[in-house]
Amino acid sequence: MASTYTELGLQLMATGENAGTWGDKTNTNLSAIEQITGGYLEVSIAGGVGNTPLDVVDGNTTGKAQNRIIKLTGAITGNQTVTLPVLMENFYIIQNATTGAYTVQLKAVSGSGATVTWSATDKGWKIVYADGVATNTGIYDTGFSTSAGDVTLTGTQTLTNKTLTAPKIGTSILDTNGNELFLLTATASAVNELTYANAATGNNPTFTASGGDTNIGLNLVPKGTGVLQGAGSALKIAGKETMWVPAAAMLAPTTNPADSAQVETTATRPDLNVFDFDASTKQYTQFTVAMPKSWNEGTVTYQVYWSPSTTNTGNAIFGVQGVACADGDTIDVAYGTAIEVTDAGIGTVEDQQVTSESSAMTVAGSPAAGEQTYFQLYRDAADGSDTFTGECRVLGVKIFYTTDAANDA
Repeated sequence: MASTYTELGLQLMATGENAGTWGDKTNTNLSAIEQITGGYLEVSIAGGVGNTPLDVVDGNTTGKAQNRIIKLTGAITGNQTVTLPVLMENFYIIQNATTGAYTVQLKAVSGSGATVTWSATDKGWKIVYADGVATNTGIYDTGFSTSAGDVTLTGTQTLTNKTLTAPKIGTSILDTNGNELFLLTATASAVNELTYANAATGNNPTFTASGGDTNIGLNLVPKGTGVLQGAGSALKIAGKETMWVPAAAMLAPTTNPADSAQVETTATRPDLNVFDFDASTKQYTQFTVAMPKSWNEGTVTYQVYWSPSTTNTGNAIFGVQGVACADGDTIDVAYGTAIEVTDAGIGTVEDQQVTSESSAMTVAGSPAAGEQTYFQLYRDAADGSDTFTGECRVLGVKIFYTTDAANDA
């Protein structure tokens, strides 16, 4: 019995056949198997309208269709047809690497089975399957194509109407250099988020707080001593603010007032506009402030700026208390609880001294935005712990308060 051949050209030898050459033929079969498993071949289909067969050579490895990977090359000046043998079931990885804006069609050498076509602009790879059906062998595109929308590692492509379920974006987004552009931190059971919207001509892009809560703010937190900037300049943000109240803006109350005075240091040098607080009696000054609308109506703190009248280094005790009054309220109300600070004289007359910042003081009267706030400053010289033996010359008070808005709009 004579040898027969498979559709891929492998020789099936009959019993007792090919004495002395059986080994060579077997080696040819093994080479053919290796070639169809991973062999690579470039096939030129250059020229005008034409037909190029990818053939199988029985008992040999020279057939073009006996390679797994085939690259079609050449300058084509007309539409091309490339054929595969009928009855052969296999798959191929084929690239249309031709030049010229013409189609390339892959089909069976005969019959009316399915075909695969590269468009005039498609110069990509396809994985195709030949079903080997008798008389009407079909050629099918398996769906992988470097130019038909499949995602590749190196291709420049656009994903449209796709939802990434895995992997999700992790903890960072990198720029084109691989450097961190955004860092992302997940919050368990989060209901609020940030929405970014672009804009048409004449409008500004927008970052918006969004989510399940009714009222949602935005926290922008600089690092270290950094500041928020807009167009290269620092932006004003809500937070701790200061307010300077000089002695000249204070008044002496009718009862137990400190003495208003102007003290000359040296001619043509700064004079001190002060309130002198006695060394033995508890005395007061008062001042009023229409607090900014941006004030959060919370507690305030303060520092007293003062100058000693003697070289004594004893302790002076200062206190401040406050009350807020709304439109239509009576002003004849008691101040809230005073908060005191202690500062020791530094031993030099006419030196400027600044107390430490006080602890938090609650303003009485349930303060609200825009209300007038009355403050009272005193030195408690009658307290046994106040041991400074001279007058304390108060230059002014710095009030610290917290805002919850960037401005008073």
